[in-house]
Amino acid sequence: MSKLKQIALQIPEYLLIASVIFYWGSAGWGVNYIAITLLLILVLQIIFKNRIAGLLIPCILILTCLYMLLALFSEFREFPSFNAEAKQLLFVGLFYFLGTILVSGLMIYKYLLPELTTT
Repeated sequence: MSKLKQIALQIPEYLLIASVIFYWGSAGWGVNYIAITLLLILVLQIIFKNRIAGLLIPCILILTCLYMLLALFSEFREFPSFNAEAKQLLFVGLFYFLGTILVSGLMIYKYLLPELTTT
């Protein structure tokens, strides 16, 4: 069980990198300075494992995702009926933002209680 917990606590940064790559791809594969900066920050976090940054990064991501959930619901309300496009917008958006919030919460747990995660 301890081995499974250690593996689960190593995953958040990699899942957040995958989330940033998904964001970059959905926004267009051109030069996206926000995505590049997020990728660089997450890679540096994997390398250096700074506790302050490990708490700050997911807090910022959670706040951003909460804001984007509000934007998602606002955009969803503009559809006149619950058609296929509205379903796709709602379900993909909810999965993406709630998944990012969940992974960020796991990262907060990882860096908030380091003495529990090292055993």
